[in-house]
Order: sequence, then structure tokens, then C-alpha cells
Amino acid sequence: MSIPKLLLVTAVVVFSAVGGMALFKKKKAAVPGESLPVEQVVVQKNEPVLDLSSAFPKTLPLSPITPKGMDVPNIDRVFQLFAVGPSMLPIVETITYSSSVPWLKGRPAWIADYAVYYNTSKHFISRCLSGGSDYFSQKVQTGSRFNVFKKDKKIEFHIACDLSRLKIALYYLDVGTQERVLLKTYPVGLGRVDSSKPSGTLTPLGSYSLGDRVAVYKAGVVDFFHDQKTEMIRVFGTRWIPFDQEVGGSFESAKGYGINGAPWIVDPKTGELVENREVIGRYDSDGCIRMFLEDVEELYAIVVTKPTFIHIGKNFQDIALPGIEVAAPSR
Repeated sequence: MSIPKLLLVTAVVVFSAVGGMALFKKKKAAVPGESLPVEQVVVQKNEPVLDLSSAFPKTLPLSPITPKGMDVPNIDRVFQLFAVGPSMLPIVETITYSSSVPWLKGRPAWIADYAVYYNTSKHFISRCLSGGSDYFSQKVQTGSRFNVFKKDKKIEFHIACDLSRLKIALYYLDVGTQERVLLKTYPVGLGRVDSSKPSGTLTPLGSYSLGDRVAVYKAGVVDFFHDQKTEMIRVFGTRWIPFDQEVGGSFESAKGYGINGAPWIVDPKTGELVENREVIGRYDSDGCIRMFLEDVEELYAIVVTKPTFIHIGKNFQDIALPGIEVAAPSR
């Protein structure tokens, strides 16, 4: 073969190979975001389940409202509710467990009985007994010590929600002394930005009482949400505390709003349900107040047995709370 022919054949082969590679790449690029299928968590056999794994996009935080005025300090006194000893707050007392109690006749007293008698949640007592964040274990024996709310104290909880800072502040109010004490501040996620709303978001302005139709969710618990069956943990996380009634100055009905955990989504790597922690610190919900798992479970344990109110304003300085705030509560 002559040199010119050899060069011609070589050129044809090279161009054909390049064209083939380009065609292969073009076809591969025609399926953007292609990945291995995600294993769905089976909740109930043969029951359709709403998959919300893609309902919470990774968006940047929004700032529709510019913070102004003074922020509340980042304080955490919650441990003093559960601490057995001199550091505990004056609204709680330490009980030594005995199965025989004067206020119950005919059978042994269990943790549930102590919870009812002292108007303190079982979750609260379980955390005391465990010394950590276990809200379900009720292992107890004679001589075990735990805290409960004092029966002779009338206590309310008030939650201030700052829309601009995406933060809530939990206070207790001793109704008898009118002392208000800041217990803790928490980061939250709030409603999506909506300029047609008085608040600028889907989360309403105003004051609301919290209701008693609370719920605890675990993986596998199925109910109807928006007329479709779904695992409730995918929507509300592990806890749900609904708004109940509007209290003066509220712009919208309390119906449909509440405080709940961050929703859980399917992890594309493991196929398991995990908490979507990225929604905290964002305006991303339908109006409800979202909290991290550890925060909403702590809040739930504390407030569910007492009158509790949430006050929502654009800034903390816009929120009027009852009582006189004190830094060092009296005993």
C-alpha cells in the first residue's frame, strides 16, 4: 500500500473512533442525574405509601426579614429541670421511688402513676431515670430518684418565636410569683417565604395555645396525610404538638399549624430513613415550626402536661410575654 493510501485509511479509522466515542458520551449524557435505584422502606405490605424523599430540596437559607433589636441570649437551663441535687430549678422536686404510695390503693405504683399524680410526662421522668436522652425506658427500682413538677406550683410555658432569626426561646412562668425564666433557645425551620402573608412567611404571626392532641411517631407508623398513606415520621419527624386556639393578636387560625420534628427522608446511599437536618435554619415548611430531633423530643417531654403558649413575631422585641423575667429564679 502506498503511503498516501495508508495515511487516508489511518485518518478514516481515527475519525470513526472519535465519532463513536462522542456518540457514546452523548447518549450517556441524555440521562442526567442517573443513579442506582434507591431502596424504599417497606412500611406495610401491599399498602401504597407516599414517598416524600424528594420533597425537601437542598436550597440556600432565605432571609426575608432583617433582624433588629436585641437577641435573646443563648442559654441552656433545661438540665436543671432534670438534675437531682441543689442545681435543680424551683419548679421541680426530687422523688424517691416506692411501689407503695399513700395516694394509690390496691396495687403497686408504676412510673405512669407517678406521671399522672404529679402532672409530669412519662418522657420527662424517663429522661431523669436514664440520665440522658432516653425518653422511653422506665426501668425503676425501690430507691430510684427522679424529678417531677411540684404539685403546689402553677406553671405555664411560653415559647417566643423570632421569624427573622429562625429561633425560639422557651420560658417557664411561675404563675404564683409571676417570675418568668428563660430555659433554652433552639434553632428552628419555618414556613416558606410568602409576601402576601402578614409575617412574610407561611408561619403565622400571633399567639396560640398548644393543644393536647400530641403524637409520638416511629418508623413504620402509617396514617393519612393529604389523603395519601405515608409514614408520619416522613412529615413530622418523631413528635407533633399542634396549635390549639388563637390568643389575642393572632392574624390566622391555629388550625393545621404545630411544632414538629424535621421530616425524615430516604438516604440514597443506604436506603434507610434518616432525619433531614438541612431544613432547620430555613424557610421551607408549609407553616409549621420544625426542630431537630433531640430538641423537639426535649421540648415535648417538658411542656406536654402543662399549659403552653407560643408567641410568634418578626423579632423578639415585638413579642410581649407575661410576667417579669428574672435571671436567677427564687427557690
